[in-house]
Amino acid sequence: MLPLPTLLALSPMLLFFEALGPNLGIATLRRVLEDIPSEIPILLDVKRGDIGSTSAAYADASYSLGADAVTLNPLMGWDSIAPFVTGEYSNKGAFLLCKTSNPGSNDLLGLNLISNQTVYEMIATLSGRWSNEYGASLGLVVGATDPQALKRARDAGGQNVWLLAPGVGAQGGDLDAAAAAGLNDQGTGLLIPVSRGISRASDPGAAAKELKDKIQAARRKVFSPESVLECDYSPIHSYQKEFIQFTLSQGALKFGEFVLKSGRTSPYFFNAGLFDSGKALFKLAKSYSSAIYTSPKLFKDGQPLFDVIFGPAYKGISLGAVVAAAMFSNYGVDVGFAYNRKEAKDHGEGGMLVGANMEGKKVLVVDDVITAGTAIRESHTMLEKIGAQTAGVVIALDRAEKRSLDDPVSAVQAVERDLSVPVVSIVSLPQLQAFLESSPDYEVDVLQSVTDYRAKFGV
Repeated sequence: MLPLPTLLALSPMLLFFEALGPNLGIATLRRVLEDIPSEIPILLDVKRGDIGSTSAAYADASYSLGADAVTLNPLMGWDSIAPFVTGEYSNKGAFLLCKTSNPGSNDLLGLNLISNQTVYEMIATLSGRWSNEYGASLGLVVGATDPQALKRARDAGGQNVWLLAPGVGAQGGDLDAAAAAGLNDQGTGLLIPVSRGISRASDPGAAAKELKDKIQAARRKVFSPESVLECDYSPIHSYQKEFIQFTLSQGALKFGEFVLKSGRTSPYFFNAGLFDSGKALFKLAKSYSSAIYTSPKLFKDGQPLFDVIFGPAYKGISLGAVVAAAMFSNYGVDVGFAYNRKEAKDHGEGGMLVGANMEGKKVLVVDDVITAGTAIRESHTMLEKIGAQTAGVVIALDRAEKRSLDDPVSAVQAVERDLSVPVVSIVSLPQLQAFLESSPDYEVDVLQSVTDYRAKFGV
């Protein structure tokens, strides 16, 4: 037996015991599990997937052996998962096969869907939705041999989902790369199972301790100051990188020389009005929803800290509508949506406000940018008058620059200070700088111009 400080959980693979025969195999498994201290969770690797009474029977069989959680194949949908994590087994958990470590997993799990997600990203998204909707304890199995898939599954599943990442060791998975891709923002949420590397070692206890030390070292590398970004850049998440690439392809973001209303010559220009098609709005809404869902200012324990999404007229109306739809589509989070008119309507339902009732509710305001903050302040005043609370503001781009050389705060910081509300952005000036640093598509002078602009005007 491995020392308890080293052994986090045990994950026996049921098939190898079943191969010994119905009597000897199950009896052997029971003897193994009986020797495991009660404080050590048992994750039984069964990879079941069926529906109705068959799935319920599989759940009974698995948990009768003493399992605390199981691995499942989710391709038959929620009703194949439910018997394992609801009802009498609501205190149990399940890890859903998401992107496995075998090369053939790309044949199906790597396929692209019309929603602009891969099959495995949709599985990750559904796991978050099912966890929120049904209170289920669900994790994901994502092979450590594919760090990109780990990162995309993390982004799709959210910061709260636990990832089980087999493949380190005999299968060739890189521990450092897996940690960088799979750890959540708190440096947790990643389980690294190793079997042969420990069981076949001359000293399994020493091998397990060595692995534990390597995992801790990998975590420290990811979260050390040097690992984030050198040269005072800010970390850039995959959804932020995808957003920047998309806005560039759409022409909504351009690098060059642009004279702003303030008189400054900016090395980049952003025009949200060029998100002018169904596809563009779909991708834009996905980016907004990712920023909202991963922000601890707007989400806690998988639950939104707001009741209604409000889109101020006019540009915010379409933004608010597609973002509310994306929150449900991507994360199963169903919140209200409302907007205002510029002129009061004197017939029909009348008034200035349309949509969900916001009285007494917490409201998230959606806009494209904050230039002077006038529209946000007007929205805040309007919400206060009807007894609503501004829970936060989400925008596409935060320029993160001083309002003037004599004013050390940005327009966003001024809104946060004056209204006491958090402002979250998909990207900001530091992320643009980080993107350019890692992109081979732009010359050094483009990065230098953004760096110089941030040094002069940035906050």
